[in-house]
Amino acid sequence: MSTSKSASAEFHHDQSLGAGALSSLHAAILALDVDDIGGEPVAVLIGSSFEALQNEQLKHSKQLAQSALDICWEKLNSGYWRDVSITWRQLYSFSAVAMSLCLASEGDCKEALKSCDVGLLMGAPIADHCLQRLALYLSQQLRDKTEIDFPVPEAKVVCPVEFQCHGLAVERVECPSLAAFEKNFMRKQVPVIMTGAISHWPAMSLRRWSSSYLKKVAGNRTVPVEVGARYTDQAWSQKLMTIGSFVDLISAAPSDTDKSSTLYLAQHQLFEQLPELRADICVPDYCCLSESEDEEPVVNAWIGPRGTVSPLHHDPYHNIFSQVVGKKVIRLYSPAYNEMLYPHESPMLHNTSQVDCDDADLSRFPKFAEAPFWECVVEPGELLYIPPKFWHFVRSLSVSFSVSFWWT
Repeated sequence: MSTSKSASAEFHHDQSLGAGALSSLHAAILALDVDDIGGEPVAVLIGSSFEALQNEQLKHSKQLAQSALDICWEKLNSGYWRDVSITWRQLYSFSAVAMSLCLASEGDCKEALKSCDVGLLMGAPIADHCLQRLALYLSQQLRDKTEIDFPVPEAKVVCPVEFQCHGLAVERVECPSLAAFEKNFMRKQVPVIMTGAISHWPAMSLRRWSSSYLKKVAGNRTVPVEVGARYTDQAWSQKLMTIGSFVDLISAAPSDTDKSSTLYLAQHQLFEQLPELRADICVPDYCCLSESEDEEPVVNAWIGPRGTVSPLHHDPYHNIFSQVVGKKVIRLYSPAYNEMLYPHESPMLHNTSQVDCDDADLSRFPKFAEAPFWECVVEPGELLYIPPKFWHFVRSLSVSFSVSFWWT
């Protein structure tokens, strides 16, 4: 589609970005402290891209934005992620905004939205979350154009075989009070399943989550998806795809699908990227028992087909695991039995067991058979409390949508 003044103006001056957005973004770049990281040339490229866009020099603006993106991408992918300066991530976000506006002005809203999403995944918040707001605006534009023709085959959330639990049973309690939860489970470091605590969530009622709902609300959004049976496998990888494509694939996945190609949207902070889905859930009241009054829980999404696996591992947080759609079987071990669970010696996997819970090699790991454990099936609408450092193995019994809340 050819560029037009009206299309350009629509994206530059739409109320979702604020009046004079390009001038404001340019000023925000100039305010960044880029000297310490040698980022001044990139900041100049981005500022020049915004100036060219404001002067309707679209081709030049796009070239400048791409150059800035390429330099930032190289910086973000050199060395360890934790060592990357947040300023490089902010510069990447500004570059993504510039590229998104160029693509939108060309009429390519899908690629513009993808640029926003990659910016949200790799970058850092900038200019009053303008990248998130631009993504929301573009997503709405696409949804308005395609909603009538959206193919939305509904995933059949069924469990072909009833799972027989072994080990100790996890106690089920009907919506315990905060005091009862803290006294009987949190302080004692005992797992518990809580029922009736999230029936008020829109995701469970007014806007019930399903494959078709996710496609309708966020089908054009790009997310990182794991490919492979489990993250400990050598063949495991990640790739970017739209939620619409991902949902179609997991809904159609046969039970005997090749495990090496299993798709899993796992441990992703989806609700920071998509505030429209964040409105469908609520932070459970139990998370307010955090040691820090100002701490917000880390909220992650877990979406996948039947057969997805999280290997036996532990996390340093309190975890309220919320099952929204489908069922998952979860096995839990107390940290008192660390030695029997054979953690990896590698620093990268020190919190993960070498044992495959589905097919334990007892000749290599003989003590594993002696370790006592809890096992349960978490049903839709239930919460499972997993204490800090508790080992847990998770396998989905059907297409499954879950949300975890981590806090300290």
